[in-house]
Amino acid sequence: VQLQASGGGLVQAGGSLRLSCAASGSGFIINSMAWYRQAPGKQRDLVASITRGSSTNYVDSVKGRFTISRDNVKNTVYLQMDSLKPEDTAVYYCKCNAEVRFRPYVYWGQGTLVTVSS
Repeated sequence: VQLQASGGGLVQAGGSLRLSCAASGSGFIINSMAWYRQAPGKQRDLVASITRGSSTNYVDSVKGRFTISRDNVKNTVYLQMDSLKPEDTAVYYCKCNAEVRFRPYVYWGQGTLVTVSS
């Protein structure tokens, strides 16, 4: 399974971006999907997650501003980011928990940079 993330860029504070992450390959089932972020000099932290049944979870700092969603047909997860703040600046990574031939695996995307200017 390969994850390809896209949608990062430079935006002014208060603006919006939409990240996408598509899983490709064969013989797999995607269970939960999530977005993490890593700011310079900091650890990678969970931003939001979504189950296969679309139950969602968010870190407190993004609640009400970010929305995670998924398309199970396209094996794609999205992160709509609104009212962006400079502290949202980070490299954003997608992650999925998948089953391949009935065995569990965790996959990470390559990361996409989000820069929010003040």
